[in-house]
Amino acid sequence: MKKIIVPVDFSETSEVALKTAASIAKKFGSEIFVLHMLEMSDSWMTSNEDVVQQQAVFLMRYAEMKFGEFLDKPYLNGVKVTPIVKRHKVYSEVNAIAEKHQADLIIMGSHGTSGIKGVFVGSNAEKMVRNAHVPVLVIKDEIVDFEVRRFVFACDFGLENLPAFHKAKALTDKLAAEMIMVYVNTPGDNFLSTKDAFKKINLFLHKAKASLEVEIFNDYSVERGILSFGESRSADIIGLPTHGRKGINHFFMGSIGEDIANRSKTPVMTFKL
Repeated sequence: MKKIIVPVDFSETSEVALKTAASIAKKFGSEIFVLHMLEMSDSWMTSNEDVVQQQAVFLMRYAEMKFGEFLDKPYLNGVKVTPIVKRHKVYSEVNAIAEKHQADLIIMGSHGTSGIKGVFVGSNAEKMVRNAHVPVLVIKDEIVDFEVRRFVFACDFGLENLPAFHKAKALTDKLAAEMIMVYVNTPGDNFLSTKDAFKKINLFLHKAKASLEVEIFNDYSVERGILSFGESRSADIIGLPTHGRKGINHFFMGSIGEDIANRSKTPVMTFKL
C-alpha cells in the first residue's frame, strides 16, 4: 500500500476521504496524491483562446490557494502528500495518474445517490467506481484511526471474478485483515440449491488456488443480502467486483458495486472487472 490517490473538491466529504488515506498512510508509510480536477464550463470552452487561457490560469491559482488551506492539517503531519491539479474533469485522467505513479488505491468521499438521479447524474464516487482501473474505496463517514480487521468480499463466484478476487486477497493480506467471503442466494431464476452453490464456489476456489471458507447467505436481493451480511459480521470494508457499466446499459442492467457503494454505511471497495 505504497501510493494512494485521493480526488478532492475541497468539501467536507473529500476531507473524510483524505483523513482515511492519512490513517492508512501512517500505518504503511504510503504517499498520498491529492487530485483536484477543474470544472471548466462549456461556455468558457467555446470562448476565444485568450479567455479560456485566462480562466484556466485563474482556476489553477485558486486551486493552489485552496490546496494550501486544505492540506494544512495536523492529521497529515509525517505523511508525504503531493497535490495534483488537472484542467479538466475527465475520469480517464485518474487512470493515467494511477498508472504513472503505480497507485495501489483510490479513496473517494461520497454522500451517495439513489433513484433516477443516480442513473442519469450519479455521484463523483459512482463515476470513479465505474471508470477506475485500480481498486476504489468509497467512504461516507469519518472513522477515527481507520483500521481494517474484517474484509467481507462478495461475488457470484463466476470465474470472471477471479482477477477481482486476487486483487482483493492481495490487498487484504497487505492490510493484515481477515477475509470473509460470502455468496448471496436469492429466490427466483438465480436461486441455487446448497449443493449447487457449493459446487460453484468450490470450482472458483480451486481455480483461485485459495483455501478459504465461504458463507451462503439467503436474502430477497443481492444488494440487500450483501449489506445485511456485512452488518451482521461487523465488516470494516465490503469488497465487490464491478463491471462498471455505463449509459443506457447501466440503466437497464445496473451495477451492484455502484448501488452498494451508494447505499452502504460501511466503506465499500470495488474492483473493476
